[in-house]
Amino acid sequence: MPEHPLTTAVVESWSGAADPRLRDLMAALTRHLHAFVEEVALTPQEWEQGIGFLTATGQMCDDVRQEFILLSDTMGVSMLVDAINNRKGQGGTESTVLGPFYAAGSPELPLGANIAREPGGRPCFLSGHVLAPDGSPIEGARLDVWHSNSEGFYNVQQLDTQPAGNLRGVFHTDAQGRWWFQSIMPSSYPVPEDGTVGNLLRAMGRHAWRPAHVHFIISAPGFQTLTTHLFVNGDQYLDSDAVFGVKDSLIVDFVRHDEPGEIAERGLSEPFFTAEYEFVLERASVAAEREAVAV
Repeated sequence: MPEHPLTTAVVESWSGAADPRLRDLMAALTRHLHAFVEEVALTPQEWEQGIGFLTATGQMCDDVRQEFILLSDTMGVSMLVDAINNRKGQGGTESTVLGPFYAAGSPELPLGANIAREPGGRPCFLSGHVLAPDGSPIEGARLDVWHSNSEGFYNVQQLDTQPAGNLRGVFHTDAQGRWWFQSIMPSSYPVPEDGTVGNLLRAMGRHAWRPAHVHFIISAPGFQTLTTHLFVNGDQYLDSDAVFGVKDSLIVDFVRHDEPGEIAERGLSEPFFTAEYEFVLERASVAAEREAVAV
């Protein structure tokens, strides 16, 4: 089917762009948008509804909430961008979405610190290593960590009730590449349903739930920064994550410990959980070369 004359005219209107990448992006976007409009025979009423939806989505955004990222997540766009731009060539740990509740400026903490700043929740100890592709430890790697509380809320969603910095922290690996910290068990939770994305999910008959997970951004000089999650094995939503972010290699056993001696050794009065994971960072030079070839 030949390109509509209007589509051709709009594409040609972008030809004067100084940035060739911007020109190509706008040309492709125009062609795909126009093809969508033609394929579904979009009506003026549907066009108005679409504009209203996007306007309301923007109005939901503020310093602590990004409804457009949530929309991108639930449509699978975030994970597609992630997949295209994070092809692993050295056996590096797989990445996944950043999520809409990342907050810069988490407190710098010593290894072993407890990031849970309020009572409640089931105690959990997470540990592991950050390694290079050859298995050698990466000393001083930075781990930016965050997750939801036992009720499924991030602290930026409850600024009036959760303590500042709750369930967030920044750690650095030791000389053996080891990292460890204490927290509480993360819980599965629904993505925010009080906005445009929630309305869309309901209209499409989809649930809004994400499986329990812990977020990590891991970086070190000379290595590609990794944004990923660790998912709790056995969670009921692993096969139907609302944002399509689960990867098998990121599903981890969170082991329950009930033995009284172990409980006492940890200084606790109740059972606790442990989880271990080895993150592998790809070297930045290799990642850059692969991206250049892809372009």
